[in-house]
Amino acid sequence: MSLRTLPLLVLNLGGEMLYIVDQRLRAQSIPGDKARQVMNDIIGGIFNKKFVDELFKPQELYSRKALRSVFERLVHASIMRLNAPSMDKLYDLMTMAFKCQVLLCPRPKDLLLVTFNHLDAIKDFIYESPKTLNQVDVTFRRLLDTYGSLSAGELQLIRQTLLIFFQDIHIRVSILLKDKVQNSNGHFVLPISGPVPWGTEIPGLIRLFNSKGDEIRRTEFTSGGNYILPHREGSFELRGDRIIKLGTNIYSISRPVETDTSGAAKSLACHVKENSTPNPLAKEELNLLARLMGGLEIKKPLGSEAGFRLNLFTTDEEEEHAALTHPEELPYQVISIHADQDEQRNEELARIMGEFEVPEQPTQTISKGADLLAMMDEL
Repeated sequence: MSLRTLPLLVLNLGGEMLYIVDQRLRAQSIPGDKARQVMNDIIGGIFNKKFVDELFKPQELYSRKALRSVFERLVHASIMRLNAPSMDKLYDLMTMAFKCQVLLCPRPKDLLLVTFNHLDAIKDFIYESPKTLNQVDVTFRRLLDTYGSLSAGELQLIRQTLLIFFQDIHIRVSILLKDKVQNSNGHFVLPISGPVPWGTEIPGLIRLFNSKGDEIRRTEFTSGGNYILPHREGSFELRGDRIIKLGTNIYSISRPVETDTSGAAKSLACHVKENSTPNPLAKEELNLLARLMGGLEIKKPLGSEAGFRLNLFTTDEEEEHAALTHPEELPYQVISIHADQDEQRNEELARIMGEFEVPEQPTQTISKGADLLAMMDEL
């Protein structure tokens, strides 16, 4: 697995989150000044220098649950609030959209163009904020410095790491279903026609070479698709035509943003499965997460600055129904061990437990896993 995947994952998911939030702000007729403030605050959090610095450090991907915590903090970096069912739905929409883009990406290097499409759209949201625009441009250059010189093999490893992160998530999204990008079982449709990746040829020709590298024979075959050569490669400059449309805003046209209820059930089952399996690196992940989120601040409305709740569902009734079915806590199985019946077993158990004892540290009476909560409280 690649240790350079996290920036692409977070920035692209962040772009999808902003598309959805913008669509819901418009759908709920939130006043323009409040809507702009919300978008500026969230984008400012995503491109905060301290946050970006932590993001670009080589590291393993977080679990899906931990990453959801990051985005919950980001979305609440403004006066806007989402309840748990709406946050679940937002995260499901984000993950399915980016998973689709990773799967349909023509070549690994085009992951950068997908990311640049997100950044281009984000700059349109904050065109009146020069300071935040500069933060986005700095992140763009950092992406180019980090990924621009990687080989195709290294970029393919990043793509595979992303696909592993998204595997087994098959939530149906109405927009993707209507565009026939997604099947009714939640799987995505891979096209068999259209432009081939830049630098490749149209399928239909097999070349045979001898030991000296000379071409000795050609054989043609029917590819079964209607392929065309791309006119040019997408631009990797700060501004330019990316050519590829993956990563652009699919919610710019006014239409419902729905996830299927059975898909939501699958998502919940996925959360339950994830949480019921102990993670031996959980504390370390929390510490990494604490450092990543240290620069993020939950904004509290002050004075005349009235906060508001954003609903990711079509109606309040749908949100209330989702809240009723949303579990307060995910179930955990507790196993009781009775080892007091045999003295020899007790001695053996005591010996094993002794090997796991960690010397107490008087200056750190709080578990390292609480670092994250402590840091959040101090913000």
